[in-house]
Amino acid sequence: MIDLYTWTTPNGRKIPIALEELGLDYRVHPVDIGQNQQFAPDFLRLSPNNKIPAIVDHDAPEGPQSVFESGAILVYLAEKTGKLLAASGPARVAALEWTFWQVSGLGPMTGQLGYFALRAPEPVELAIDRFADEVRRLLGVMEGRLEKVRYLAGDDYSIADIASYAWTLAALETLEKVQPDRPPLPAVRAWLERVGERAAVRRGMAVPKV
Repeated sequence: MIDLYTWTTPNGRKIPIALEELGLDYRVHPVDIGQNQQFAPDFLRLSPNNKIPAIVDHDAPEGPQSVFESGAILVYLAEKTGKLLAASGPARVAALEWTFWQVSGLGPMTGQLGYFALRAPEPVELAIDRFADEVRRLLGVMEGRLEKVRYLAGDDYSIADIASYAWTLAALETLEKVQPDRPPLPAVRAWLERVGERAAVRRGMAVPKV
């Protein structure tokens, strides 16, 4: 059994999608970041960076294992099950490249754009323009990749697609609010449709239920 600590954010959606794809048993513990529950001492013992998601795997070989940081959790779960991440070779390298592309680029830049454009007490136009341009650039990088391959790691669906799915939806939604001239990105949009049709993705995107 895996205990999942998460919330209704793009980062928070990644791990329930993975757990659903992998068919692992899990219990959901909502961590309401709007109420600062991520700073509770019990949660900080699992995730010292006070960020969701985090897990505790009670079936780990050496006893309960906690893991924080969404990218690390995706790799951990893939290696635990031998699924969604190739054991070796170019497909493994590509999956790791694109997973860390998301956690270091698309996620943080989209998050900053969302803050300055939608949640800041006053709009900061310089910051909005800077982050909107960077999100557009990153989506362009993704478009170039998906013009060549069906999934981010190549022919097969992987943790890279799980990492990027909810963040790509958020990036497009935010861009459309601040720069209404929608980037066409046909390959990205076709990929979103392919991934979004997966039953496990639909179930994972509904977790946690609040």
